[in-house]
Amino acid sequence: MSNKDDVREFLTSRRAKVTPQQAGLQTFGDKRRVAGLRREEVALLAGVSADYYIRLERGNLAGVSEQVLDSLAQALRLDDAERAHLFDLARASTGPVRGSRRTTVSKVRPGVLRLLDALATPAYVRNARTDILAFNDLALALYDGILDRARLPFNVARFLFLDHRAPEFFLDWENVADDSVAALRAEAGRNPHDKSLTDLVGELATRSEEFRTRWARHNVKYHRTAAKRLHNSLVGDLELTGEAMELPGDGLVIITYTAESDSPAAEALRFLSSWATQHSEAQRSTTE
Repeated sequence: MSNKDDVREFLTSRRAKVTPQQAGLQTFGDKRRVAGLRREEVALLAGVSADYYIRLERGNLAGVSEQVLDSLAQALRLDDAERAHLFDLARASTGPVRGSRRTTVSKVRPGVLRLLDALATPAYVRNARTDILAFNDLALALYDGILDRARLPFNVARFLFLDHRAPEFFLDWENVADDSVAALRAEAGRNPHDKSLTDLVGELATRSEEFRTRWARHNVKYHRTAAKRLHNSLVGDLELTGEAMELPGDGLVIITYTAESDSPAAEALRFLSSWATQHSEAQRSTTE
């Protein structure tokens, strides 16, 4: 499948975000009919001809040199995630090459599972499709009946957009939803031939207007750390920090939640940890 539409919409949306003033261009008070930069202005800033840039914006990135892509990224003031996405789109424009049809990772190594259980904070492992594949007991307690080991994988994006409990659990639902779609959009650029990913996007776009709106923005973002406000029925509202630790060789990410020392959230996590331990021991005793 061609990615020309994705290329065109990404470049157009990034161009619309940059004003002439931000780019250091003088407009001399002319009335502009487009948001952001004109195509000719992007071409000037990138050091290419207007005709060449127009060809690029029509989706023809096949064979474009890294130097031109770098110049284009600078002209459009792309951040690191957006620049990487542009290069991913360019690679995909050449068509699939041998070995490029990667499938979404669905297994977690025993060593990673042991690490997960050893962590003293709520933690889970997810893949690039936002499937949670494993989690520790404290994450199970924190997620308050949402997670279930008998029903894995658990897709975070599907939960966010199709489950009525999501806005009650994620108190900053709008931000979490934005970040989730940005993660999926970036992965779609990196791995455009993953059928499980395209099926997920198709399902969410069909069933959720909120998802469709965000997907059309073509935003991408690196997810390293973020403030999270969650609601748990046992301890109430918690203000936590989510940290993402990538496992590049596995194609997985470990997500942990931490709280500032001596904060109400830290006390709440200690209570949840004690509750999770007792609950786990009670479950083991009933099965023995």
